[in-house]
Amino acid sequence: MKQPDSRFRHVAAVGQGIAMIALLGWGFWQGVNAMTKPEALDRVRQTLSFSSMLKGETAAAVNYAMAHDLPVDPQFRAIGGVLRWNLFRSAGPQVRGGCNDWLFLTEELRPWPEAEVHQSARIAALRRIADSLAQRDIRLLIVTVPDKARIYRDEHCGIPWSAQSQARYAQFRSALEQADLRFLDLQEALEAAKQTAPAYYRTDTHWNQHGTAAAAAAIAPLVREEGIEPAERFNTTLEAQETNGPGDLLRLMSLDHVPDWLRPAPDRQHKATTEAAESSSSGGLLDEAPVPPVALIGSSYSVNANFHGYLQEALSVTVTNFAEAGGGFFRAADSYFSSLAFRETPPRLVIWEIPERVIGMPVEAAERRFLDRW
Repeated sequence: MKQPDSRFRHVAAVGQGIAMIALLGWGFWQGVNAMTKPEALDRVRQTLSFSSMLKGETAAAVNYAMAHDLPVDPQFRAIGGVLRWNLFRSAGPQVRGGCNDWLFLTEELRPWPEAEVHQSARIAALRRIADSLAQRDIRLLIVTVPDKARIYRDEHCGIPWSAQSQARYAQFRSALEQADLRFLDLQEALEAAKQTAPAYYRTDTHWNQHGTAAAAAAIAPLVREEGIEPAERFNTTLEAQETNGPGDLLRLMSLDHVPDWLRPAPDRQHKATTEAAESSSSGGLLDEAPVPPVALIGSSYSVNANFHGYLQEALSVTVTNFAEAGGGFFRAADSYFSSLAFRETPPRLVIWEIPERVIGMPVEAAERRFLDRW
C-alpha cells in the first residue's frame, strides 16, 4: 500500500529537482545577459585592477549590473509599481500622488539644505553673465517657470509640501529684482491659462501645449520692448490623431508600459508642430541668411510641448533653441556660451528659461566650475 506513496514522492522529488535546475538556469541566463550588456561591461572594465578589487569597487560594479541590467528587470519593476499604486496608492520615492490622478515630482515638494546659499550663487552668476553679454550688446531675459506643484497646489490632497518650497518662488523673484535682472514671472500667465484648460500634464512634470502657448504669448511683449520686430510667419498645426502625452512621472513610477486600468490615466493630446511659412522673398541661392536675433537656452521645459515652436510663432522671428533636456540650471548655458555659434553668430537677445525647482538645489562640482568662470 505504500508503494504508490513512495512512487509519488519520487516523482515529486524529480519534479522539484528539474524545477530547481530550470530556475538556476534561468537565473544564470539572466546574469549572463546582464553582465554582457555594453554598459555593464564598460562599468566593470573600469574596476579591473587589484586595488579596485580590494576596495570592493569591482564587486559593486557587478552588483549594480545585477540590480539594474537584468533582462527581466523592467517586468519586475512594472509589477512592483502596479502593486504599490493599486494596493497602497504609493507613487514611489520620486513621485507623489495627489487628487484626481495628478502626480507631482518629489523634487518640487522637498526642502534642500542651504537652498538660499545655492540660490544666491546662481543669482550672482546671472548678474555677471548679464553684464558680460551687455558688453557685446546682447540683452538677457530670464524666464522663470513655476513648479507644477505651485500652479496645481489645489490638487495636492494632503501630500507634504515643505515650507521652503512654498516660499521659494517669491524669494526667487525678489532675488532677481534685487540683482536688477530683467525677468518674466510666468505664474500669472499659467494661472490664467489653467482657467480654460490644464496648463501642465497630469502625469508629467512639465507644462503642456496649452501652457507653452500661454507662456510664449506672455514673453512676446517683452521681446518687442527689446526692439525685435516681427520678420517672419510661423504656423502651428495639430495632428489629427490624439495620442498619449509624455508621462515622465509614470516612467518614474515604472508604470509607463502597463495597461491604463492599472495606472493613472495618461494625458492625451493632439501633438503640435510649428513650421515657418513659405517666404515670399526672392533672394538668390548665394544670399546669406540673417542671423536669428533670439537664442533660447534652458531645460526640458524649452524642449517639450512645442514651447520653441509657439515662441517663434508668438515672436514672428526665428529662435535658435539650445536648451537641453535634463539641463537643470546651467548645462545649456555652459554649452551655448562655449560654442562656435555664440562666438561667431551672437544673437541680440538670449532668453534663459529657468525652472523654479532647480534654483535651490545643491551646486555640484561641474556647475561650480561654470559659475566660477563668470
